[in-house]
Amino acid sequence: MPHLLSRRLFLAGTGLGIAAGTFPAFAAADLSGVTLRVGDQVGQQQSKLRAAGLLDDVPYKIEWSVYPAAVNLHEALKADAVDIGAANDSPTVTAIANGSKVQIAAAWDNGGLGTSLLVPRNSTARTVADLRGKTISPTTRGSVAHYLVVGALRQAGLGLDDVKLAFMNPVDAGAAFQSGAIDAWATWGLYVARARGQLGARILFDGIGVNSGLFIFSATPSALADPLKRLAMADFFNRTERGYAWSRSEKAKHIAWAKAFTRQDDAVAEALYVEDASYRRIAIDDAFAGRLRKAFTTWTSIGVLQGDIDFGARIVRDFPIG
Repeated sequence: MPHLLSRRLFLAGTGLGIAAGTFPAFAAADLSGVTLRVGDQVGQQQSKLRAAGLLDDVPYKIEWSVYPAAVNLHEALKADAVDIGAANDSPTVTAIANGSKVQIAAAWDNGGLGTSLLVPRNSTARTVADLRGKTISPTTRGSVAHYLVVGALRQAGLGLDDVKLAFMNPVDAGAAFQSGAIDAWATWGLYVARARGQLGARILFDGIGVNSGLFIFSATPSALADPLKRLAMADFFNRTERGYAWSRSEKAKHIAWAKAFTRQDDAVAEALYVEDASYRRIAIDDAFAGRLRKAFTTWTSIGVLQGDIDFGARIVRDFPIG
């Protein structure tokens, strides 16, 4: 009953009179004049949805903007340059703490896959503890990779003072890793695939037990205030979920897409498949808000962030799932 009630409240709030149980059917709403501005990290989401045929019948226009990392995507959200964009919880929490007014509208969880701590193929390091005194790039400050480094060091009994951290954007971090200027690199997704495929990088720690595995869509207040854009968002989130279902049911097609997108071999593409196919949509509720607080507490414990945030007030609970 609570889920059905939230759906009715959502539909009533749009002012469009769409009956509960039909969402997201658009018979009562003309979305042809709606442009949903979507921020996309490295273009991966648009590419995959297109490969799955999920952009063929969209009843509104999508304006895509591509960013190299979550920090750039969240800068665009803060500036109201895009309506929605997805990232892990770590950079999202960091953005909110730094003044972004976004709210979180949808989320998926893959159990912690996707972000890894890499070392060069000829590195003598076999455990995280072997990185004592070494230089690690956690990519950007406050990122999911930074979160991984903090957790990995703690698990290994090391503190941040036991290593040297070099914060860089993904492209610069990749170049530093390739040249040997850094001893280890924590990064995610496409960058992990490229480092493994092109440089033979070895995964020292896969992040399981530290990574949250969350993929969450933030939305701007102005977009959420527009009833038609809310309908377009709900449809887009549904297409995203259908994209993960496509991955699970069409493994060969997913791997073929991943090979073409990443320009890597079968082995790397298959590793990315496991990460992507593992995502399941989760409820935006008090338990989810608690997971955001856990990330925030990690940042405050090392002085990256300060203050307090009511995460229960920064989530949108009424977008229907399914």
